Amino acid sequence: MIETKKDILDILRMPEEVFFRDIASEAEKVYKESYGETLRVTAMMGFTNICKNMCLYCGMRAGNPTIKRFRTPPEEVISLGLSAADKGYGRIFLISGEDPHYGFENLVHIVKAYKKRGMFVSLACGEYNKEQFLELADAGVDEYVIKFEMSNPESFNRLNPSTNFDRRMEAIEIVKGSGMRLASGNIVDWPGQTEDELAEDILLMKKLDISWAPIIPYLPAANTPLAAEGKRGDLLKIYKEIAILRLMMPKVHITAQQPGVDMKKGLSDPEANLAAIKVGADVLFFDLLSDAQAQNFRVIDDRNITGPAHIFKIAELSGYQLDTGHELVSGK
Repeated sequence: MIETKKDILDILRMPEEVFFRDIASEAEKVYKESYGETLRVTAMMGFTNICKNMCLYCGMRAGNPTIKRFRTPPEEVISLGLSAADKGYGRIFLISGEDPHYGFENLVHIVKAYKKRGMFVSLACGEYNKEQFLELADAGVDEYVIKFEMSNPESFNRLNPSTNFDRRMEAIEIVKGSGMRLASGNIVDWPGQTEDELAEDILLMKKLDISWAPIIPYLPAANTPLAAEGKRGDLLKIYKEIAILRLMMPKVHITAQQPGVDMKKGLSDPEANLAAIKVGADVLFFDLLSDAQAQNFRVIDDRNITGPAHIFKIAELSGYQLDTGHELVSGK
């Protein structure tokens, strides 16, 4: 039973062989008891990579000259999403930079078009005011993704100078009260993060009762200040966090699209994805944009999330079935 910070720290400090023997195997067992041998598939689209923010770790931060910026027209976003529904994919995750000129009304229009088709809609477009969050909920958004990134206010404020910790937590509480599900999480093992901070992050995810933990280890992005402060996050730490979350929150969904040793393989590294599944993760994505355009959605370098062929490969290698959400859109 994992309940306290001490319980979490004991696992974070546990030798690798002991972790995989005692904790990882139990986390996989708990996942199978909750969801069987299935993997949750979600179509993904980064529809604009324009962002007004200056987060120290994000490759799409305002002013990064190496990014080829794009803004996908609303009707194209709708068309691509409905095409996925026609193929039996019932869930879609729309993600963007905080683009002040995309048009909030366009976002509402997109959501309503997806909901008419029966799709489960997850949205990650940054901070809005209360009225806008409630309008998104009324439009039918099922889940809003807004990461707290780090639970230490001082660390958050330094690394996220375009907002502040109190504002972020206020937005999170509005989402929780809106009727939308809350997906949230942290950056694992960013340069300077302590084990105590990591444990507090995990406790905050439990406290917030999140529906999905969209977590990956810290990966340096070119032309970002944080990249100069240290190397990538430790893979063992992300596996430990996944396992801890699975044991603490058996029904939570957790990103299985994880990087491996070779960062050039990105988040679709089969070996790394399988390793994450073995410690209790379950969510896999495929990109609706063309590979060339998707590469410009560079929150991190070398994302390499491509089309659905990767998902089928993971299913074959793992022996798990794919839950595509087809029942949401079938017969409509």
